[in-house]
Amino acid sequence: MAKKKTKVTRKRIVRVDTLGHAYIHSSFNNIIISLTNSDGQVISWSSSGKRGFRGSKKNTPYAAQVAAEECAKVAYDAGMRKAKAYVKGPGSGREAAMRAIHNSGIQITEIVDVTPLPHNGCRPSKRRRV
Repeated sequence: MAKKKTKVTRKRIVRVDTLGHAYIHSSFNNIIISLTNSDGQVISWSSSGKRGFRGSKKNTPYAAQVAAEECAKVAYDAGMRKAKAYVKGPGSGREAAMRAIHNSGIQITEIVDVTPLPHNGCRPSKRRRV
């Protein structure tokens, strides 16, 4: 029998600076937090779905806080100390996520809202009737 060749993959080495970026994407259904270095390489990421919240509990400020604490702890241990926060989306956990990152030891120096807004582009979907 022929021997199977195993492919060896090396772990990608990410250089961690003291200054980085925090991307907080907060939709109506989930909250995703990514902490990157200044080049944009992801150091750590987390979401409320990854932390075990299901259904409508994913888009709560508490779920955002738990996800941000886990993400920030990994980045702090890697050496990140300051971050510039980029916030996107209409969800409710944006401020809670930033507060949790700040409380874990990473100082947020600047907050930028990058929520996409149409300049009268496509026709919006019909109004929701509940």
